[in-house]
Amino acid sequence: MKYRRLILGLIAIIFALWIIVGEQMSGASANAVVNAPLVTVRATVAGNLTVPARQIGTRVSQGEVIASLVDPIVDRVRLDDLLMESRLEEATRLQLAALLVENEAMRDGLRERTQIFREHRLEELRTQLSHAEARLALLEAEGAPTDQTQQLLLDIVEEGSGRLPGEPRRDALVLNHARERVEVLQIALRAAEQNVFLGDGYNDAPNAEQRAVELSGEIAALQTRLTEAEERVAAVRERVDRERIRVNFATGGEMPSPVTGLFWEVLQADGVNVQRGDPLLRLVDCRSTMVTASVTERVYNSLGVGDAARFRLGGSSSVYDATVARLAGSGAATVYSNLAVAPSQRHLERYDVALIVPQLAQQGIEGCMIGRTGRVFFESRPLDGLRRLLP
Repeated sequence: MKYRRLILGLIAIIFALWIIVGEQMSGASANAVVNAPLVTVRATVAGNLTVPARQIGTRVSQGEVIASLVDPIVDRVRLDDLLMESRLEEATRLQLAALLVENEAMRDGLRERTQIFREHRLEELRTQLSHAEARLALLEAEGAPTDQTQQLLLDIVEEGSGRLPGEPRRDALVLNHARERVEVLQIALRAAEQNVFLGDGYNDAPNAEQRAVELSGEIAALQTRLTEAEERVAAVRERVDRERIRVNFATGGEMPSPVTGLFWEVLQADGVNVQRGDPLLRLVDCRSTMVTASVTERVYNSLGVGDAARFRLGGSSSVYDATVARLAGSGAATVYSNLAVAPSQRHLERYDVALIVPQLAQQGIEGCMIGRTGRVFFESRPLDGLRRLLP
């Protein structure tokens, strides 16, 4: 019994020493801070800055308006010139379109008149041919006319004074003239049926048709000019759109938040005039949350990028899986120039390690606990199983 108690006591002492040594000797950071990159919002144009009243540390969402910047004296001369040019080109296009419509209406009217002329001209020629054939038939059936009827027949058959002065009036001439009249009318009718009108000897179409042909040429030229005018209008409008975009950009306007995070720092006061490129605000990007820690040289030399680790917030039982993302070594002050929380002097005397904690980044603003401290453990510890059981 005496030895049993001694053995149990030794076992308890050894177990306690194992726990103490294991807890103390396991790879862990001296301190760790929840950190995140800073996003500097700069002036896109020169102008007057307006920053709405907002508390430092306020949560902002991506796309939310955080400030506005307006240039009251932006140069609009080029835009005004292009707008005037666009109106002139549009006026030219409208004029050509109106002329085209007017000429097409005139051409259609002349074509309609040509069709009416053709129909009535054919009717006229058929009527003349019919009567000429009837007169010829009468002359051929009755034989030679008497002296009393000869003058009447000549007056009926002849049109105008085609005879020479003193030319005798012979019966054969009367019959020949009647036959000639019939043949001429037949030729004129056949030509008219093919839309060729024999009149004064040098026009084969009515005046309305000739004018319609001329208008068709003018309409083709107007259509070409109208197409060119439309292309010019489209080109000028495209230049106007580009210039308007440039003017709108140069004028400024509302500035949306580029990230989801925290309103961290105001670099320019409300109402001041700033120049293009000047820093205006700083925001914390909560979707890129990380943990920065410092470790001893022994622990640092045992780590590699991609190694697994665990991060535990101070004063909380929450433990998050982490991954080593960067090993910056000692004196790593430059890597903190764009991070929200700067390192302490003691931190810089040790070896810097940055870790990615996916669970914190996935929580967005809810997990944006910038500045919260804790510890990072790179090796398992004897009491890890007990810690998992505790709330």
